[in-house]
Amino acid sequence: MALLQIAEPDQSSEPHAQDKKRAFGIDLGTTHSLIATMRGSVPETLSDVHGEVLLPSVVHYSQDKVIVGQLAKEAAVKDPLNTMISVKRFMGRNVGDIVHDATNNSESNVEFPYEFYAREDGLVSMNTAAGPKTAIEVSADILSALAERGCHALGGEPEGVVITVPAYFDDAQRQATKDAARIAGLKVLRLLNEPTAAAVAYGLDQHEDGVIAIYDLGGGTFDVSLLRLSKGVFEVLATGGDSALGGDDFDYVIMQWLCGQLAISEQLSPSEERQLLNLSCELKEALSVNETYSVEYQQQRISLSRAQLNELIAPLIKVTIRACKRVLRDAGVDRTDVDHLVMVGGSTRSLYVREKIAEFFGQEPLVNIDPDKVVAIGAAVQADVLVGNKPDSDMLLLDVLPLSLGLETVGGLVEKVIHRNTTIPIVKAQEFTTFKDGQTAMSIHVLQGEREMVADCRSLARFELRGIPSMVAGAAHIRVTFQVDADGLLSVFAKEKSTGVEASIVVKPSYGLDDKSITEMITASFENAQSDVALRALREQQVEAERVIESLESALLDNGKALLNNEEYQGLVDAIDQLKVVSRQESTDAIRQQIASISVLSEAFAERRMDASIHTALAGYSLNELDQLV
Repeated sequence: MALLQIAEPDQSSEPHAQDKKRAFGIDLGTTHSLIATMRGSVPETLSDVHGEVLLPSVVHYSQDKVIVGQLAKEAAVKDPLNTMISVKRFMGRNVGDIVHDATNNSESNVEFPYEFYAREDGLVSMNTAAGPKTAIEVSADILSALAERGCHALGGEPEGVVITVPAYFDDAQRQATKDAARIAGLKVLRLLNEPTAAAVAYGLDQHEDGVIAIYDLGGGTFDVSLLRLSKGVFEVLATGGDSALGGDDFDYVIMQWLCGQLAISEQLSPSEERQLLNLSCELKEALSVNETYSVEYQQQRISLSRAQLNELIAPLIKVTIRACKRVLRDAGVDRTDVDHLVMVGGSTRSLYVREKIAEFFGQEPLVNIDPDKVVAIGAAVQADVLVGNKPDSDMLLLDVLPLSLGLETVGGLVEKVIHRNTTIPIVKAQEFTTFKDGQTAMSIHVLQGEREMVADCRSLARFELRGIPSMVAGAAHIRVTFQVDADGLLSVFAKEKSTGVEASIVVKPSYGLDDKSITEMITASFENAQSDVALRALREQQVEAERVIESLESALLDNGKALLNNEEYQGLVDAIDQLKVVSRQESTDAIRQQIASISVLSEAFAERRMDASIHTALAGYSLNELDQLV
C-alpha cells in the first residue's frame, strides 16, 4: 500500500517542513510594497485579510494612531499633509536634494505638499499630527505592516529578511533602508538590487550563460541594469536610472492635461491635487487594457485615448531609453548582445512602454510574471537561500559600485582606490606615505566621484591616524584598506605598518546622492576628462615642486654654507626662487624643466652631504671596530 503525505491548507507538503526556517523577501516600493516567502519550493506573495497582495506605500498619521496601506491612501484626499506618500524618494536625502529636484529636475513633475525641515543629523523630517517623521521612520511603519502580514501567514517570526533596493541606491540610501528595518524589528540578511531579484524570479540563473537587461519602471523610481550570468554567477555589469522618475510622473503629466481640459488655472489645494492624481492613475491603469476611458470630476466627464496617453508619456520614456544607452556604453555591450529583456514595475504594464523598449532592444520582453510581484518573489528565493534552507545552492549574486571611491592626496588630488562599476563585495588596499619630515599624524579624507580634484568630488568622511613614528618624508608606510560589503556599505581602515597603530571609520553619511546627481557626476567626468588629466598633471608637478623646495631649503639651512662656496650657495637659492615663481604658473612643462635644472645644480651638494653624513657616522671607530660592524 502506498503512503500519502497529507498537509494542512497553506502548509508545505515537503518532508520535514517543520524544520524549515522562516524567511521573507520584501519589495519596499515607492508606491506599493509586497512581502513574499517560499511555500515549499514555490515562491508566493502574501496577501492581507482582504486578499490584497499590494500594500500601498502610504502612511497616515493622526494624534492617536498610525494607518498604513489602502485606508491611508484614501485619507490622503482629505488630509494630504499628514499622509506620507512616495517617501522612498526621500530615503538618504537632505532638504537641499529635495529642493534641487523640485527646481532643477525638468524630467520629474512630482511635487509634495509636506513641510520639510533638516534635523541636526542632516536627515529630512516632515511635520505630521503625530510629530516630525523621517523617511526612515515612515518606511519602518510600512515594513512593520508587511512583517505583521508575513508572521500571520507563517505563524511566527522570521529568521531574517531580504529587502530589495534600486540598483542605483548609494551607501546612504542603503543604510537608511537597513535602519528602517532595524526600527521595524527585522533582521536584514541582505539588501538585494531590484534588477537582480527580478532575474532570480524568472529563474534566469538556470539558463545558459548570457547578458540580461532589467528594465524596472516603478511608481517612483526607474532603474536599468545589465547582468551577466556565467556558470550560475550573476554579475552586474552596469547600472543606471533615476530615483525621481516613475509612474508618479506619468500621473502628474496626465493630471496637468486634465487641468487643461477642465480649464483649471489657479493653484490646486493639496486635497484637489490628490483627487485629480487618483483620477489620473485610474486613467493610466484603464488605458492599459482599453483604447479609451472616461473619468468624472465636478460633474464634468473627460475622455482620454490610449494614443493621447502615449503622446503625453513619450518624453518620459525617451529619458529611460537614454539611460539604457548609457548603461550599454558603460558595460561595453551592444544592444544586440542582450539575450534576455525583463520588464519590472507596475508602469511597464503600459503597452506603449513595452513597445518602445522592445523596439530599442530588438526583442520581446519577458512579462509572464506580474511586474508588481517579480521583485518580491526574487527576494524570497534569495532569502530562503541565505537563511539556510538551501545550503547547497550555488547561486551567487554580485553587484557593482555606482561611483569610484578614493582618498585626498597632497595638492587636492583624488587617488581612486576602488573604481566605478567594480563588483562588490570587495576589499582593496593601497599604501600611502607622509609628505613632511617628522609627520606623526595623517588626515584621511574619503571621497566619492570620477573627477581628479577633491573640489569636484563628494566628501564621504574624514578621520585621523595618529601615532606615526617621526621619520623623514616618504619613509612611513600607511596601508589604507577600503571594504565594501554586499549591501554596498563602506568601511575604511588605516594602519601604519611598523608600529601597528590604526584607525578606521564606517561611512554612514546622513544623506546621499540621487541617481540624477550620480549620472551628472559620471557625465562630467567624461566631458572634462582631457582638462582633468591636464590639471592633475599640473598639480602633481606643483606638489613635486613644493617637495623639492622644502627639502632643499631644509638642507641649505642645515649645512649649506659649510659645504658650498658662496657662488654655489647663491646659485641654489636663486634656482629655488625661480622654481617658486614657475610653480605658480600653469605650465606643467616649465615646472618639470625647472625641477630638472635644480636636480643638476644640487647633485654636487647632495654628494657632499652624503660624504659628510658617512664621515660623522663613522667618526670615533677604529678599523677593528669597523670590521666588526661590517
